[in-house]
Amino acid sequence: MKFSWHNLPRPFTALAPLDGVTDVVFRQVIAEIGKPDVMFTEFTMTDGLVSKGREKSLERLRFSPNEHPIIAQIWGTKPGNFYKTAVELVEMGFDGIDINMGCPDRTVIKGGACSALIKNPSLAGEIIQAVKEGAGDLPVSVKTRIGFDREQKSEWLGFLLEQGIDALTVHLRTVREQSKVPAHWELMSEITAMRDKIAPATILIGNGDILTLEEIGKKFGLYGCDGYMVGRGIFANPWMFNPAVNFEDITVEKKIALYIYHIELFKKTWGDEKNFANLKKFAKTYISNFPGSSELRAQLMDTKKIDELIDVLKSYKTE
Repeated sequence: MKFSWHNLPRPFTALAPLDGVTDVVFRQVIAEIGKPDVMFTEFTMTDGLVSKGREKSLERLRFSPNEHPIIAQIWGTKPGNFYKTAVELVEMGFDGIDINMGCPDRTVIKGGACSALIKNPSLAGEIIQAVKEGAGDLPVSVKTRIGFDREQKSEWLGFLLEQGIDALTVHLRTVREQSKVPAHWELMSEITAMRDKIAPATILIGNGDILTLEEIGKKFGLYGCDGYMVGRGIFANPWMFNPAVNFEDITVEKKIALYIYHIELFKKTWGDEKNFANLKKFAKTYISNFPGSSELRAQLMDTKKIDELIDVLKSYKTE
């Protein structure tokens, strides 16, 4: 059945595209223990897919059948490359294409991409149209922020809503704020009303500081946007999308077992292609809030090989 944003439940959940985190391995882990309604890839540079670095870029677009619906997120500055990438993403079997217009990374902004497009709506519009032309029947969405160095609901979000996109994700902070202040959820009711007036068929997704399913239910009642995207909250509780699981009831043994599964899946998927040290960033996700957790994390940080990482965890498990 063809994916449609309109066929999702209300409210629906989404796992945010997080660079260096939500790769095919981590998404499969989440799919196993508590799957959100929609998943996104890491953001992939369109220029990279038409360059000598293509194979490396394609790693970011790997996905497994159990991840559907899966949305490919892309970024760049050249409409022509967006069009070519969109055509290819259709062939790859993605369920939708999302354009990153919100990443606050300074290097990316300096190159005129992602959140820099907030200051360049003309180019943003060209990029959206290029993706729509290349995407065919696939839904096209945008992820952005409420403004660059100030709140720009009317001029920026209003502009995006006029572009005929299928869905819009709004991270409720400005680019300048990054993640240093609480998300401005108090603005969402106004954004929802603006969507209803300008583009009632566009699905609206809120993002920022969501840690539990209970919060999503409350926010849906307060603000009425259709979907809720979780980013950093997944680090605090990988099981958060599973309503049947109380994180407080997860035993130390289950946390360690899941970490081992994550590591072994990484090894099976990537072999020596990727640096295993990337797995250490998940240590606090799995190894925390129990006696001896800080000492165990210190041991994990000292490991030099992926098998050593697994051995440390397994030896702790049997103590």
